[in-house]
Order: sequence, then structure tokens, then C-alpha cells
Amino acid sequence: MASFPQVGRSVLAVSAVMAAVLSHSAQAQTVVRIGHVGPVSGPQAHYGRDNENGARMAVEELNAQGVTIAGKKVRFELIAEDDAADPKQGTAAAQKLCDAKVNGVVGHLNSGTTIPAAKVYSQCGLPMVTPSATNPELTQLGYKNVYRLLANDNALGAGLAQHASQVLKVKKVAIIDDRTAYGKGVADVFAKTAKSLGIEVVSQQYTNDKAVDFMAILTAIKSRKPDAIFFGGMDPQAGPMLRQMQQLGLSKAYLFGGDGICTDKLKDLASGARTLSNVVCAVGGAAIDKMPNGKDWRARYDAKFPKQFQVYSPYTYDATMVLVDAMKRANSVDPKVYGPKLAATNYQGVTARVAFEPQGDLKNPAMTLYVYKDGKKVAVN
Repeated sequence: MASFPQVGRSVLAVSAVMAAVLSHSAQAQTVVRIGHVGPVSGPQAHYGRDNENGARMAVEELNAQGVTIAGKKVRFELIAEDDAADPKQGTAAAQKLCDAKVNGVVGHLNSGTTIPAAKVYSQCGLPMVTPSATNPELTQLGYKNVYRLLANDNALGAGLAQHASQVLKVKKVAIIDDRTAYGKGVADVFAKTAKSLGIEVVSQQYTNDKAVDFMAILTAIKSRKPDAIFFGGMDPQAGPMLRQMQQLGLSKAYLFGGDGICTDKLKDLASGARTLSNVVCAVGGAAIDKMPNGKDWRARYDAKFPKQFQVYSPYTYDATMVLVDAMKRANSVDPKVYGPKLAATNYQGVTARVAFEPQGDLKNPAMTLYVYKDGKKVAVN
């Protein structure tokens, strides 16, 4: 009977040792929270989900790798917020991430949400890497914490105008934009470049990013007999526009657009309109099968998120990895310490070798033009 107290003391001693080990283990692990913001509700939710998927995939793979920073094992968490492609909701989401003291931010999707959110992140000292906001103004604001992972609208708009003039021999074009920072920005660049190349801009029309009825606008355009229409906006508007172009007999006019319309979902949104085959669109990066590690990455993505790929998820994946690469090089997860290291990034990503210009734009960005053949998006360069 006297041996039982001894056993009890041994059990207590072992328990104390285990508790100490577990406590030390918990203390030795650092939790790093990466914020992601995109529209996961509303008509652009397919973009937002795709972007969030890319960031989530990066976080899961980083955790599987067992990353160590400053001698401590790091566990990454994704803190995802919805901005519904609305600037006010975007700034609210940005402030929420600042208040939560996340370690860095991937996002936002739209230029119209990213530009005002960038001011919030600058004020609270959070590094931000956008995978998809292309308005040139973003990196002209002077913020030291803002970086972009793909070509801006200057490249997209100019590249499309050059293709229209030099390859398709377009003489007359009408322009429509949705008045967002993205849509107006890319349309303005296209118009300016087109005019410089001798293309006549016969009509300039405006809509918004919630519209679905373009009959009045297209009827006004039809009377000017354009060879092409440029649309600065997103695919929830481009799909109905293609259907209505067909209904009005604008079946021979090209529809040009930037990366906002250049999605796999455009086919569904156009609901079988034959005018889909007239689309020429541009994305500020290489086609995924021409990206350095694109094919293998896409296979992993499709296995994890079937039928959800759109455009930008490889860029949110790389943006997450770029933030963590800077943390590793700084030997710190503190935004104030690792943030300055982003400027010296030289990281081989899925999308490209990532390095930044002094103002935060990607060095040597690629641009890919696409058309739709038999309903499938196909790269032409």
C-alpha cells in the first residue's frame, strides 16, 4: 500500500515535465497571420474566391514545410476579409486587419478598393502586395509598403491598342468604361494609345460596375459603325454586353478588354453568344502553361479547388510567398523589420521571378493576349 503515494508522485512529476515541454513548445512557435481581402460576395465573388484560394493554398503549403524564422517554428494563418468590390467596405476591411495586427496583407483585387485601402495600410505600417490591382496610380502615391505582382494598365491598354492597330487593322473604335478606378484607367490608356496609332475613337460611353443592360449604349455605338468596342470593366458586365451586341447585330465588332473580362467564366456569362469569339483581352502576366512553375501549380490548385480557377490565384499564391520570403531574409515577422526587405526581393515564384522597381511595380512584367476559340480562352502570344 505504501507504494501508491510514490506512484502518484511519479505521475505528478511526469505530468509537470510534460506540461513544461508543451509550454516551451508553445512558446517556441510563432503564429503569423496573413490578411487577404477580395470580393467573396456579389457579382465578382468568383474572382474573390479564386484569389483567396491561392493565398490559402500558399499558407497550407508553408505550414507543411515547417518554416522557421528567428529560431522559432512558424504556423501561418490566413485571415480572410470580404470587400465586395466596394471601396468603403475595402477600407473597413483594411482597418480591421490593421486593428487585428496581422503580419502582412495580400490584396485587394480591384484598383478601386486597393487604392483607398493602401492609405490605411500605410498609416498602420502593414506591407501589402496586390496580385491584381492594375491602375498605375497605386504605386504613384508614394507609399513605401505597397507592391504589385503584375503589369499595370499602361502595359495592358497600350498592348491591346497596338494589337488592334497592327494586327487586326482596326480603324474605328468605340469605348465604354464602368467609371471604376480600374475600368476608367485601362480605357483611358487604350484610347490615348489608339489615337496615337491613328485609330479613330468614334464614341465614348459610360456605365457602372452593377449594370447589366447596355442596349441604349450599344444602340448609340452601332450608328457610328465601329470595327471594335473597348470595354473597361469586369466580366459580370462583359458577358451581358456580348449577348446584347449579338442581339443588335454588332456581330462583327471585336470586343477588347483588360484582365477584368479575361476569365474562364466569361463563356458562361455570355450565355452562348457567338460574339464571344470576337473577344480580345489582355492579362498582365504569362499564360499559366508558360509560367515558370505554372503547370504543376495549376494541377495542385485544381485538385484542391476544382473548377474555381479564374485568373489571379497564382499571383495571390506568389504574393503570400513573397511576404514570407522577406520575413525569412529579415529573420523577423515584425512588419516594421521585414517590410523594408520587400524592396530587395528576388524570388522565383510560380508566375515569374519576382523583383520590384523602386516604386513597387514588378520588374519586367509579362503581358499575354487571349482570344476565345470554341468557348475556351487561348493565348495568342
